[in-house]
Amino acid sequence: MTRLKTDILVIGAGSGGLSVAAGAAQMGAKVILLEGHKMGGDCLNYGCVPSKALIASGKAAYAQANASAFGVADVVPQIDYAAAKDHVAGVIDTIAPMDSQERFEGLGVHVIREYGAFISPTEVQAGDAVITARRIVIATGSSPLVPPIPGLDTVPYETNETLVQLRERPEHLLIIGGGPIGMEMAQAHIRLGCRVTVIEGDKALGKDDPETAAIVLDRLRGEGIEIAEDALAAEIRGKPGAMEIETKDGRVFKGSHLLMAVGRKANTERLNLDAAGIETTKQGIKVDDRLKTTNGRVYAIGDVAGGMMFTHVAGYHAGVIIRSALFALLSRQRTNHIPWATYTDPELAQVGLTEAQARAAHGDRLEVVRFEYAHNDRAIAERKTTGLIKLMVVRGRPVGASIAGAQAGELINLWALVLANKMKMKHVAAMVAPYPTIGEINKRAAGAYFSPRLFDSLVVKRVVGLVQRWLP
Repeated sequence: MTRLKTDILVIGAGSGGLSVAAGAAQMGAKVILLEGHKMGGDCLNYGCVPSKALIASGKAAYAQANASAFGVADVVPQIDYAAAKDHVAGVIDTIAPMDSQERFEGLGVHVIREYGAFISPTEVQAGDAVITARRIVIATGSSPLVPPIPGLDTVPYETNETLVQLRERPEHLLIIGGGPIGMEMAQAHIRLGCRVTVIEGDKALGKDDPETAAIVLDRLRGEGIEIAEDALAAEIRGKPGAMEIETKDGRVFKGSHLLMAVGRKANTERLNLDAAGIETTKQGIKVDDRLKTTNGRVYAIGDVAGGMMFTHVAGYHAGVIIRSALFALLSRQRTNHIPWATYTDPELAQVGLTEAQARAAHGDRLEVVRFEYAHNDRAIAERKTTGLIKLMVVRGRPVGASIAGAQAGELINLWALVLANKMKMKHVAAMVAPYPTIGEINKRAAGAYFSPRLFDSLVVKRVVGLVQRWLP
C-alpha cells in the first residue's frame, strides 16, 4: 500500500474536477486527481459535446430539405446515420486532448486512474494508494436516472451514455422524458430521418417559462415529433425492434428503439461517504453555500452536489472553492445569475426568475417586457422570425430573462452578465449593438422598457415642448 499526501485531492475528472485541478496546480498547490473512467467526464464523452455535434448533423440535413425560401432548391438529404456518429466521435476526439491525462500531468497534477473511496474522514483509497489531503473536492458528477418502470429490465434501451455508440438509425425512437435532453435528441433524430415520439409524465420542458417553451414545442410538433404530455409510463414490453410503452391512462406507444431521458442522479455510490461523515440528500451530497459538506475538509461541486446540473455550474463551483481552499477567502455560491439553454431549433434559454416566479416574489412591482424576433431585421433576413424575449424587471433592474428563438443560448449571456453584476436596464439600453445582428434583440428589449416612459409621458412631451419653444 502506497501512502500519499497532498494539498488538494480531486475525485472525478469531469468539468468541475478538471477546473479545480488545473487552477490549483497552476497556482502552486500540490494536486492529486482521481478518475476511474474517462477523462473529461460525462460532458465530453456522453453529454454536452456529443449531443451538440449530433444536433449539428440534424441541422445540416434540415437545411438541405428546407432551402427553397432562400432561392435554393429543396433536396432530399442522403443521411448516413453511422457517418453522423463518426462526426460526433471526431468532435470528441478533437476536444479530448484538452482534458487528457497527459495535459494535466504537464500542468503538474498527479493523475491516478482509479476510483476513490473514503476510508476515514481524512483519507481516500484509490487502488493501492491511500491519500491524505488538506482539502478534498468531490466532483464525481451524475449518471442517467433510470426509474423502476415495470418491464424496463426486459427490453433493450438507450441512455445518453449508450446513444453515442449507436450506429444503426432507429426507425422509430421512443423517448421517455420531455426535458432538455429528450427534446434535443428528439429533434436531432427526426431531422436525421427517424420517426420520434416523446412521452412525458408531466409537461414537456416543464422547468422553463411556459410561454417561451410553447414556442419551441410548437416548432417540434410542426417538424413531426409526437409529444405526449401527462403520459406517465406504467409498463414497457416487447423485444428489440418492436417495443411498446403503456402509460398510466391507458395510452400505448409503439416504436423500434427506446431512449431513457428522465433526468440525472448524483454519483455517490462508490465514495463510501459514511466513513467520512458526509451526509447526502435525495438530490446528492449535502453542501452549504460555501460548497462544504458535513465534513469540514471536504467540498462537493457540480452535479454531485445536487443543485443545478449543468457543466457551466460545475465550472462556476470550481471558482468558488479555489478562492476558499487556496486563498482562505470567504467565497459563497449563488444561483440567481446562472443561465441555462436547451439547444433545440429554436433554442430556449433562461436566467434568473421566470415570469411566474417573479410575480410570486415581487407582485405588483414586476414589469414584464416583451420583444418579438419578428421585429429584428437580421432575423427577417435569415427567416428566423419565430421567437420572443421576455424580461422580468423590478424598479429598473432585471430579475430574470426568458428567450425562445435563434441563438437564444448566445443572447442569454448578456442577461447573465447583467444579473451577475446587478446592473440595470439603463446599462443595456446604453449599449450600441452592430446592425444587423440577432444581438440587437437584447437592446431593443431594453428600449421597449423605456419607450412608454419616454413616448407616452405627458411630462416628457411638455419638457420637450418648452425646450423647443425657447431654443434660439
